[in-house]
Amino acid sequence: MYPGNRPNALARFLNWISVVHFSSGRLAAANWVTLEVRGRRTGKLISCPVVAVDYGGDRYLVSMLGRDANWVRNVRAAGRRAVLRHGDSEPVLLTEVDIGSRAPILRRYLDLAPGARPHMPVDRGAPLAEFEKIAELYPVFRVTRGG
Repeated sequence: MYPGNRPNALARFLNWISVVHFSSGRLAAANWVTLEVRGRRTGKLISCPVVAVDYGGDRYLVSMLGRDANWVRNVRAAGRRAVLRHGDSEPVLLTEVDIGSRAPILRRYLDLAPGARPHMPVDRGAPLAEFEKIAELYPVFRVTRGG
């Protein structure tokens, strides 16, 4: 559904359904959220479903499609400011995690986001060293309230 790491028509439709579902906060796991960020070209509000990862007392967002995912580019262009929705609206600041600290977060992400597993070349039960090998390919952002 993501040829060339871009959603096809079916994936875009399913993402739209997930955005509505996750934003409502109803019958959705607490870590299923909608990320809203200004588009880097249009300035329009762009929404996409993401899984927020809890690790070490913080929350993180991971790009299952890697560093060229549109939401990653938009977050960087928007000065790392965004909004998370899950019932309520939460302004956040997203700070990119350095490559050397990503591996355990990526492993936790695969535990929590089964839909991401086909997009990452490591099994969720793999040793941490395997996640270290791919860490540079998958941006991770720490979520801070009040962006």
